[in-house]
Amino acid sequence: MSRPVPVLLMRGGTSKGAYFRAEDLPADPAARDRLLLAVMGSPDPRQIDGIGGGHPLTSKVAVISRSADPEADVDYLFLQVQVDKPIVSAEQPCGNILAGVGPFAIERGLVDPRGPRTPVRVRMVNTGALAVVTVSTPDGRVEYAGDTALSGVPGTAARIEVEFRDTAGSVAPGLLPTGRVRDDLDGVPATLIDNGMPVVLLNAGDLGVTGYETPAQLEANGELRRRVEELRLIAGKLMGLGDVGAATVPKMCLVAPPAHGGSLSTRMFIPHRVHASIGVLAAVSVGTAAAVPGSVAFLAEAPETIRLEHPSGFYDVVIDVDPAGDEITIGRSAIVSTARLLLDGQVHPRSEELP
Repeated sequence: MSRPVPVLLMRGGTSKGAYFRAEDLPADPAARDRLLLAVMGSPDPRQIDGIGGGHPLTSKVAVISRSADPEADVDYLFLQVQVDKPIVSAEQPCGNILAGVGPFAIERGLVDPRGPRTPVRVRMVNTGALAVVTVSTPDGRVEYAGDTALSGVPGTAARIEVEFRDTAGSVAPGLLPTGRVRDDLDGVPATLIDNGMPVVLLNAGDLGVTGYETPAQLEANGELRRRVEELRLIAGKLMGLGDVGAATVPKMCLVAPPAHGGSLSTRMFIPHRVHASIGVLAAVSVGTAAAVPGSVAFLAEAPETIRLEHPSGFYDVVIDVDPAGDEITIGRSAIVSTARLLLDGQVHPRSEELP
């Protein structure tokens, strides 16, 4: 019989993942990854023999522990478990799953609640960047019910504020890895940026689409997908990421004028599927580009809160950018999110996969 592993299954933002204490998993990364593949049921398109949901947005893992960093309360390692391949990737962070790290830390006793709102300082191990996740904790416990709506998530939940710190150049070498606001990718104008997530922004019209298509329509366009991947491989090298053929970054974002009263319309390739909404850290990078003069997404009159339209609705990001002089200075980068505890229990992975 397999060894059960304590787990919380949580929705964080518009994703769903398995949250573990680091102490409950093998210390050796290779053994840990074998275990997580078994836990999620990979490789299998349906993940039928695990707790994964058969989609990249529901095959995510958070590994959390108390932090030795005096600036943080907990360390958070994000792991993307591929659905149909035996691969566990730590190449990038995940801002959606980050929204659940604060509640998890309090639920598991890693952080004590402090008053009606408890800030949890999080060090994102993938990048070393810091974030503060502020959780509703009336009566000394996490409150999940509330009236904050999040596009792509049914109903409402308690408001969670996520403020990012020092996210510029989280994976790539700098906010603008090439040193330019605009680059040429095989004849296509693009902005290559990393303010929490490496993203390549392209005007949808330059690729022969409107930017208002559904994810299914974009995924069914084989020629578009081939071209997007071709440009991604070029961008990866320009961004200092090397050969990204087997990597999940950079993400590719098609932008267009807003269609529903927002600031900008977006369609995000993550990188081979099209996101039903938009990832948190990708949204921060896109919102930053929208505030930088000369970028393909620049908004001449960018509001403090930039509303990014996506296939499921919208996402609000708060960006403070000072483009004066030769240096672009990033001030506050924050988003409003929600999270919910779905299951608190033990998972029983396939015994033959245990280390």
